[in-house]
Amino acid sequence: MKRALLDQAVARMLARIDSTLSRPGEGFPHYADPATGQWTRSSAGDWTGGFWCGLLWLAALRTGEARYRDQARAWALRLRPRAASKSVFKGFLFWYGAELGSELFADPVARELSAEGARGLMQMYSRTAQLIPLGTEAEEASDVGLNEANIDALPGTAALLLSHGTTLGCDEMARRHVRRHIALCVRDDGSVCQSATFDPADGRLVRRYTHKGIRDDSTWARAQAWGMLGLAQTLAWRETEFRDAAARVADWWLDHVPADHVAFWDFDDPAIPDTNRDTSATAIAAAALLKLARLVPERAERYRAAAEAAVEQLVSRYLTPVSADDRREPGILTGGCFNKRLGVATNHELIWGDYFLFESLLALDGCFVPERV
Repeated sequence: MKRALLDQAVARMLARIDSTLSRPGEGFPHYADPATGQWTRSSAGDWTGGFWCGLLWLAALRTGEARYRDQARAWALRLRPRAASKSVFKGFLFWYGAELGSELFADPVARELSAEGARGLMQMYSRTAQLIPLGTEAEEASDVGLNEANIDALPGTAALLLSHGTTLGCDEMARRHVRRHIALCVRDDGSVCQSATFDPADGRLVRRYTHKGIRDDSTWARAQAWGMLGLAQTLAWRETEFRDAAARVADWWLDHVPADHVAFWDFDDPAIPDTNRDTSATAIAAAALLKLARLVPERAERYRAAAEAAVEQLVSRYLTPVSADDRREPGILTGGCFNKRLGVATNHELIWGDYFLFESLLALDGCFVPERV
């Protein structure tokens, strides 16, 4: 990726972070109208609040400015009550919201918060099913409970547990959580199903389905991307038993993503190409591929090239401004598809899309080794 384009993209995204900090409004940024830049916010962070903190931690790393670090810590502290929530998605909250600060800055407050999140996950663990179920309070899931699993529960969650494995003794719990999600959600061909019902007595698969894809047997783009990311994070903690699964899931993405590298919201939508893209899924996949390029050496060239191509497309075509006469606020990643089935934010800026594009840009810029986060 050309240096000038990368530097311009980073500058735009920093400007958007500053704009978000300056805008009045209660709660964590969730998704925004690209035309106005106005955020819809979540008071308690929903499942996405950690990504806003993560953007601030990364901005602190990139700029060296203490104000970003102070803001990241302050926002992370607002997540503290969520450690007790009955949702496996708190793995997202406390990995990106807190453990990032620990990994990048050895921040003691962030590490303490991260440990609270990890302990909260441990309390949800099912010894019979050998995983952490979706939980009774999982956000935006139409099927919740103690016998439901979701591929979204892999990234962040497994990494958080592995990062505290020595001190809290939860490393084997993390491994079992990953194993069960591979069995429940990864199909034989390497495609990923978003959700699964399992027998709580033994973890046996009962059915596969989707909350947000077009149908139960389709491949929702974000499910595939979450699977890639979760497995890449697990490999980063030297859990090499998951290497083959990680490569299968990543290779499926590369074999099916459009030629322009930007995924449609669901790989099986019959309306393709006249349907929504999902830039957030594409950004997640790019971040995962940059990690896997370092963790699966025999595929390094393919994975890194694909990640760079995807990031370049996102920056050139979707990150405002996208043309000389584009008067929208700079640094908005457009084209995110939150929930097509419900018609929610189907062509919007999504806070997690912003985070993963920014992470990918900084990884390409050499600010940190990709697998560190």
